[in-house]
Amino acid sequence: MLTKRELLRSTAVIAAGAAIARPSLLMAQGYPGIIEAKDIAEAGFIYGLPIVMNYGIMYEYAVDRGSGQFKAPFNQIKNESNVYTYKDTAVVSPNSDTPYSVVWMDLRAEPMVLSVPAVDPKRYYSIQLIDGNTYNYGYIGRRATGNDAGDYMIVGPEWKGETPAGVKKVFRSSTQFSLALYRTQLFDPGDIGNVTKVQAGYKAQPLSAYRKQPAPTASPVVNFPKIDKELVKTNFFEYLDFCLQFAPALENEKDIRAKLARIGVGAGKTFNFKDLPLAHKAEILIGMKQGERKIDEAVDKAGVSANGWRISSLFGDAASFNGEWLKRAAGAKAGIYGNDSVEATYPLGKFDSEGKPLDGSQHNYMLTFPAGQLPPVNAFWSVTMYDGKTQLLIENPINRYLINSPMLPTMKKNADGSLTLYIQHKSPGADKESNWLPAPNGPIYTAMRLYWPKTEAPSILPVGKGTWQPPGIKRV
Repeated sequence: MLTKRELLRSTAVIAAGAAIARPSLLMAQGYPGIIEAKDIAEAGFIYGLPIVMNYGIMYEYAVDRGSGQFKAPFNQIKNESNVYTYKDTAVVSPNSDTPYSVVWMDLRAEPMVLSVPAVDPKRYYSIQLIDGNTYNYGYIGRRATGNDAGDYMIVGPEWKGETPAGVKKVFRSSTQFSLALYRTQLFDPGDIGNVTKVQAGYKAQPLSAYRKQPAPTASPVVNFPKIDKELVKTNFFEYLDFCLQFAPALENEKDIRAKLARIGVGAGKTFNFKDLPLAHKAEILIGMKQGERKIDEAVDKAGVSANGWRISSLFGDAASFNGEWLKRAAGAKAGIYGNDSVEATYPLGKFDSEGKPLDGSQHNYMLTFPAGQLPPVNAFWSVTMYDGKTQLLIENPINRYLINSPMLPTMKKNADGSLTLYIQHKSPGADKESNWLPAPNGPIYTAMRLYWPKTEAPSILPVGKGTWQPPGIKRV
């Protein structure tokens, strides 16, 4: 099945002769010339990548029951009774701190009402609301709404109904399909029973069921196109074309939507790659490849560098992006469904303190937090290890994918009160294994997560201006 890293890989290099233009019916109908079509494909790939990535995940989680990653049908909640491991491959750079709950919502016929129980104030939880454009359009949880019980209504882009009594807040998605992504803090492995009790209090129901009224007429059945790593190589714009019918254009999208319409992508269009002349296929694929390169560069240059970490704010609502499609695509590539910086800050690490690529096959590393200088958070922090090639969690002999603040009581501090994490492929020895973060036998990708960060954390103030910075990862 599809993994998002494979979605991001383009086709093989196209022979130069394939780009020789020939007169065609498309050209006669006003189809743009080769250079312009290539530029549109490049811009369209950057604009559309998060949308298509989101569709691929939705397809695996809510449509394809045989995907191996299926969670639940639309409008039904799925609670995970464990944190993610290397077996979870649908989403790049997943967290392994908090057991997830997910609801993929079909908002076409009517809104959904999400109900939460009262949660112990000591336990962090959040419900991140993400639309098909990958915009975070709202939050429910400890930081955003408190730990009291409550009902919240999620509506589609065109809904105009009344808000029933008892609903604390209404959140509007810019697309007709949307995701509610729940994170419930796990203090330690023995705490999983308490987490499942909290999850049992999460409820998702259509508005009619909440009101105890008859359901409205069901929306038309959707024929969701199959998506996998091979199909997406050439059918990228067909998937984008399909997704856009459920996403009314926002004001700042009108220009890019008009450009995409010129190559047959958008409302009322039926883009079909296989029917294009060879020259036009070439221009589309070349444009996609150039768009992919720009996204990769944007990920590596996002925000500011601090001791080898990249610190940026790549996630937010529609207003925060304001048409910065490259920024949105970089966020999706770095780790789709990242939180707003006020909910979580993500220093990302591919390089050591000297700016050289992290590689577990070549070196062992140490990450030392000086005494009194642990990541500043209101909730908790973690450092998670991923395979540098896939951005997925890695199988390892101790089944440890991260080190986080709830683990501090079991870890060893240095004589001066500092805390050292040992980042390496093989065990650092029994006396240091409590502080070992197993690394792949190859390129390393690390993500530090600061949940509900304090104001001194980076990116809460202007990016990189916080008083605390993550220490560098040093080669041993």
